[in-house]
Amino acid sequence: MEGKGEAYRRWATVENLKRMAKTKLYLDERGLTYEDLSRRASELKEKEKELSERAKATQSRLAEINVLKTHIVNYSKTRDVYAAYKKSGWSRAFLAEHEPDIVIHRAAKKAFDDLDVGKLPTVKSLQAEFAALLSEKQSSYAQLTQVRKELRDLTVHKANYEELLNLAERDDAKNLAPARS
Repeated sequence: MEGKGEAYRRWATVENLKRMAKTKLYLDERGLTYEDLSRRASELKEKEKELSERAKATQSRLAEINVLKTHIVNYSKTRDVYAAYKKSGWSRAFLAEHEPDIVIHRAAKKAFDDLDVGKLPTVKSLQAEFAALLSEKQSSYAQLTQVRKELRDLTVHKANYEELLNLAERDDAKNLAPARS
């Protein structure tokens, strides 16, 4: 605050007092101590981590379902062309004529092998799983938003409380310092 002037010092003092009063009111209304505040902040950090991991896993599975659905649709659309290609004895002329469909079919088949799905799920079952996961994701994000808001409030009040303790310690140190003559 050096070089800011008396008005700034007064304003900063008033703002600090307002913050401290809000923190004191917050703690009193909830019947919390500093230790409770610290414990709750730790719990919320753990919950935030858990919800974030769950949301990421859900998002990952949603992406997998979208890819799988695309491959299933592509596979079923090109199955007849691929069967005809196989029946033609792998004819180069047939391949040249239907290459885009055959490439799509092979890519879908390779994706199934890579995903190690075994028996292919139906698009309908994937859509049902997708809807359930989407609902879960929205619920998780709502909880995560709430946890982050509460954690932010607790962190602010905890920092204010610590600042108040630091001010008290500095005042005590000033009062105990020998007076200069």
